[in-house]
Amino acid sequence: MFEAVEELIGEHADLEKQLADPSVHADQANARKLNKRYAELTPIVAAYRSWKQTGDDIETAREFVADDPDFAAEVKDLEQQREELTEKLRLLLIPRDPSDDKDVILEIKAGAGGDESALFAGDLLRMYLRYAERVGWKTEIIDATESELGGYKDVQVAVKTKGNATPEPGQGVWARLKYEGGVHRVQRVPATESQGRIHTSAAGVLVTPEAEEIDVEINPNDLRIDVYRSSGPGGQSVNTTDSAVRITHIPTGVVASCQNEKSQLQNKEQAMRILRSRLLAAAQEEAEKEAADARRSQVRTVDRSEKIRTYNFPENRISDHRVGFKAYNLDQVLDGELDAVIQACVDADSAAKLAATS
Repeated sequence: MFEAVEELIGEHADLEKQLADPSVHADQANARKLNKRYAELTPIVAAYRSWKQTGDDIETAREFVADDPDFAAEVKDLEQQREELTEKLRLLLIPRDPSDDKDVILEIKAGAGGDESALFAGDLLRMYLRYAERVGWKTEIIDATESELGGYKDVQVAVKTKGNATPEPGQGVWARLKYEGGVHRVQRVPATESQGRIHTSAAGVLVTPEAEEIDVEINPNDLRIDVYRSSGPGGQSVNTTDSAVRITHIPTGVVASCQNEKSQLQNKEQAMRILRSRLLAAAQEEAEKEAADARRSQVRTVDRSEKIRTYNFPENRISDHRVGFKAYNLDQVLDGELDAVIQACVDADSAAKLAATS
């Protein structure tokens, strides 16, 4: 069992030697790549060594049982440890999503429900901002279109880890937030409802890993860049200069726009960030389709009727329909306590992948 780990141990040792060589760090991109792989392999190697050592300890304890029956209890304890380490190692060997360590661009769009849906989109934005604050991530609102009542028709926010440190396996921004993509439904009495009736509305969440320039090659000749006047509230320059930018990737038809920044150049840079991420997500999705391994938890378009989660205010209940998760602490979840909800999705995904590799 776990024969393949021996190869990983050899790779881990080789990486350790490379990273100890100062000349390797002259190429920062390559050094980051090596460090990332080293960080991925380290917990596997540590778990395997503990698993193997426990096996040796069991054999030694069994030899002593004939002379001292008290060792029987120790054998039982060691066998329990061995089972736990076996399961831990199996989970660590599940194929990882190569984008797990990436930062993300998260977009929230109001859907059916008019003003109430836009207010709910604002609630979701606050939930994600508070969650990011709790776990120590940085956030940056890239573009936003506000509604008249203070919600959002559409808002895009970049979520990223602080500094250049590689996150622990499974704790990267994409690793946690990729399960948030889909249609989120809310059931509550809207602020505009005079008769106290419960309404149902929805907002869509799209999550894409933020692409670096090295992830996606974009030919400038494939881009159509349109400039126009910003709309909505803003500073003195809004509605007076053509500062808003819309970029269309002609071969794929993917469009990204930004009007939040004051200058046309800043809006163009932000729109390019969004475009790169969308093209990366599209390329990954196509590759996964070909490999028959698409991420089923991610809903790519807001128009789809599949609802991944319901936020029921009268019952203070949150339900994730994909994994059967249900809890009655909706107020705390909307205040950023999302870990339990996300972990239920992570566990279900891991169980499905584990079953597929068994």
